Amino acid sequence: MQGSQPTVAILTQGCKVNQYESEAIAEAFVREGFSLRAADEHADVYVINTCTVTAESDRKAGQLVRRVRTRNPEAFVLVTGCFAQSCPEAVARITGVDDICGNTDKLSVVAAAKRLLDTGKPGTPAVRVGNVQTAPFEPMQITRFDRTRAYVKIEDGCENRCTYCAIPAARGRVRSKPLEAVLAEVTGLVAGGCREVVLTGIETASWGRDLSGVSFADLLEAVDAIPGIGRVRLGSLDPSLMKPDFVSRIARLTHLAPHFHISMQSGSSRVLAEMKRKYNAEQAMAGIERLRAAIPRVELTTDFIVGFPGETDADFAATLDFARRAEFLQMHVFSYSRRAGTPAAARTDQIPQAVRRARSAELIALGEELRRQRYEKALAGALCEVLFETYENGVAIGHTDTFFEVAVPSPTPLRAELCTVRVSELREGRLWGTSEEVIP
Repeated sequence: MQGSQPTVAILTQGCKVNQYESEAIAEAFVREGFSLRAADEHADVYVINTCTVTAESDRKAGQLVRRVRTRNPEAFVLVTGCFAQSCPEAVARITGVDDICGNTDKLSVVAAAKRLLDTGKPGTPAVRVGNVQTAPFEPMQITRFDRTRAYVKIEDGCENRCTYCAIPAARGRVRSKPLEAVLAEVTGLVAGGCREVVLTGIETASWGRDLSGVSFADLLEAVDAIPGIGRVRLGSLDPSLMKPDFVSRIARLTHLAPHFHISMQSGSSRVLAEMKRKYNAEQAMAGIERLRAAIPRVELTTDFIVGFPGETDADFAATLDFARRAEFLQMHVFSYSRRAGTPAAARTDQIPQAVRRARSAELIALGEELRRQRYEKALAGALCEVLFETYENGVAIGHTDTFFEVAVPSPTPLRAELCTVRVSELREGRLWGTSEEVIP
């Protein structure tokens, strides 16, 4: 590559933490003189940041390797992330992989790419997978953000031992970004014009567990006090977090968006116990009711797994009932996916695929009905503040602080603008209206 600027494209699977880490990797490549390319463009180097939450995620990682090799057979392919951490031998068997890096030192892919450009294709891929159980928090920081929103990784690792999940083995113990580092990163993003910050992690609410004298609520209060801060959202939260003191403290914050993603997984206390979650259905519902009482405008989204081993018709009915009572704005529904090495995978009472598929369809249909009801209720308010994120074919689309999606026909782009919108109808799964005022 002498005499020319090398190019790199980064392909990302999975969660918001992976998205954040890919952005940090991209910025590190740029600092080292690389030119960024889109994921579907020709590049000299491809970095694939993988997920391993389901078997389908693993399969798709292999597809991505084959896709980029088709795009440029001479390119160097580096694979990092959770699949690389948990199954490096399987990644090494994928034809065309030149370097494998786990989750303990992701930024090292930049130096690895530079070495490959100097030395050429290796006979076998280098495998650099450290111990996630003893690794410290890897310092990362971003300065750029997509559209109007930035994800900021505040925590890595998970010490829950849910019986269906392979992520703790891939991510390791809880490690928190220091409070001062979080505040400095968010302050920089706000100064750069970011209108909404999402604090996220593998187990977001575990932030501070490994630090001395600070709690997650302390962090949220400190971020809320940053001069010029706009909206603050949170990544996925465990329902057990919503205890009286925590809810009371966050209810007093002025910039925390009244929208929370509560990771339920099931509405059956029996299934939750089998999953080894930290709460039962009654405790989770009490937390939801506590939130609604303290923050009347709050909206909730959630995740559910259907077809967990041993899930009975009664268990599934309990999940349907829980969803109705909670009145979720949006539900992400997943059929149980067997993950090798997890206790649930070894159970003999696996649910037939046809049953899982039928239950999934029923819960998705309920989620769509609940979403319609929440949107129709929002229409009664008529006026709302919308932060616009995209503009296409004469339509600006954004979200309220409560996470309602709103579309407005506009002759000019409203991207990154905060506007007062008068909503008038529910159509195509979102609210539609007219912009009345741009808020400075």
